[in-house]
Amino acid sequence: MTPPPGRREQRKAQTRQVISDVATGLIIERGFEAVSMSDIAEAAGVSRKTVFNYFASKEDLVFDRDEEARALLREGMAERSSMTPLAAFQSLLCSLLHSGHPLLRINAGAAAFWATVADSPVLIAHARRLQAQLTDDLAQLMATAAGRPPQDAEARLGAAMLLASVVAAYERGLARQALGEDPREAMLQLMVRGATGVLVALAGTPYTDPGARP
Repeated sequence: MTPPPGRREQRKAQTRQVISDVATGLIIERGFEAVSMSDIAEAAGVSRKTVFNYFASKEDLVFDRDEEARALLREGMAERSSMTPLAAFQSLLCSLLHSGHPLLRINAGAAAFWATVADSPVLIAHARRLQAQLTDDLAQLMATAAGRPPQDAEARLGAAMLLASVVAAYERGLARQALGEDPREAMLQLMVRGATGVLVALAGTPYTDPGARP
């Protein structure tokens, strides 16, 4: 019998997660360039075609939470539509950080993952592309919330500064984790500095000033 739609989707999600987990383990163990899609398929107990059904490339396998991050950004900003875009983004980040959300959580597994990325020029380039896409998403969300055109230069400036501060904060968190310290406070400090920079750069605009909103 064919499982009902809900069950089918659940099984597909489970299969995707198994493939991703197996791939991540192999790549951390051997290095990105040393692992093929066929290796991943064999270790996951599925066909090579099945792997490609879920992931278009090996890079997508490594960064399998990209769509989740983009959806989280959209939903988090929408839930905070009563705030200025800067305040909404700050609130979202603080919520994720204090709740220990996997996308901002730093532990031994995250450290091993990012060390593997740092060893691969291909993965570094892919990570930068994903950061650029997320920056574009944030800029459009900020512009829409402020009643500005989607390609508004001030929105792009603010988004670029905010995402860069998140990346810098995460890198500092990894460094503190390596020293056996709690990374969260160090991360929060840099995120606040980044937000302060945006507050100064976009002062008097609807991105930072509630009184300037349409």
